[in-house]
Amino acid sequence: MRFLVTGGAGFIGSALIRKLIQDKKNSVINVDNLSYSGNLESVPSSNRNNNYTFENCDITNKKNITDLVMKYEPNIIFHLAAESHVDRSIDGPEKFILTNLIGTFNLLEASRDFNRYSCSKSGFNFKFHHISTDEVYGDLEATETPFDENSRYKPSSPYAASKAGSDHLVRSWGRTFDIPYVITNCSNNYGPYQFPEKLIPHTIINALCGKGLPVYGSGHQIRDWLHVEDHISALLKVAQSKKINDTYVIGGNSEMKNIEVIKKICLYLDNKISKKPNNISSFFELISYVEDRPGHDKRYAIDCSKIKSNLSWAPKINFEEGLKQTIDWYIDNRIWWERVLSGEYRLTRIGLKNDK
Repeated sequence: MRFLVTGGAGFIGSALIRKLIQDKKNSVINVDNLSYSGNLESVPSSNRNNNYTFENCDITNKKNITDLVMKYEPNIIFHLAAESHVDRSIDGPEKFILTNLIGTFNLLEASRDFNRYSCSKSGFNFKFHHISTDEVYGDLEATETPFDENSRYKPSSPYAASKAGSDHLVRSWGRTFDIPYVITNCSNNYGPYQFPEKLIPHTIINALCGKGLPVYGSGHQIRDWLHVEDHISALLKVAQSKKINDTYVIGGNSEMKNIEVIKKICLYLDNKISKKPNNISSFFELISYVEDRPGHDKRYAIDCSKIKSNLSWAPKINFEEGLKQTIDWYIDNRIWWERVLSGEYRLTRIGLKNDK
């Protein structure tokens, strides 16, 4: 199988590629523009794999992405490339519209051209797998039932609106132009190699550095946490299924308030690290409460009944254990995140290194 992964230098994309290249029968093309959150060091074994290729390309460049799709003739496109941070979308929405909407449009048009071409090949199967978010559904009150595949779209942030729009583009191109597609909407991911701006790595890294741990509002916003390895196993189940033109929601069955997640991290670090930074006696001392984010969603929750019933998938990683493993990874891989925070890794990108 030949897989083209957009955003393969990002958090979820790199985890998907690390899994795919383990099978030497797979051919994997990583398409990424290496923006601020893209890091080729998140695919550490790529240099040892002849079945892996990196292409530095921005999906907002229609000609370039069309040329790449036609060049590599993928069986499956995993479309993960996206601007994904809510705070950044509030500060500057335009980039989110360009990447998440125009970029998806360009990929769909490239897929339309390629699918028309590939249909002439006997036995060739093509699928466009669009990876999206549960944030397209807006938020829930504490007593409301979790999101499922039939939930109404009501995005709250520019980020969520841009992803909702991209979902609609995929469905309409599927219906109008017969592009075989699947859409998956996942809950909050966590795990190794996540960019430090997200809640869990941000909290871990700030704590290890003795910096403040800011909490929006009361910290009572509820998120459903999905370990990235569970997410990858779900993506592969969906992609390898013969079912097309369908949607699956993917969650971790681990609803928790943000403040509870932060406190769990502090408690684990208190027990793990005896010599604490900045002369603090407990990491709990670093917690502070700040003004809430505009339009902050109250609660996300996912009902995974469909993917469990149709594809026999369910999350396997318990949140408590997954969180501990994630904290340990950031403790053991300080060089990785220090290079990310300093921007040093951008000067020594694998395959693009300038040895001056």
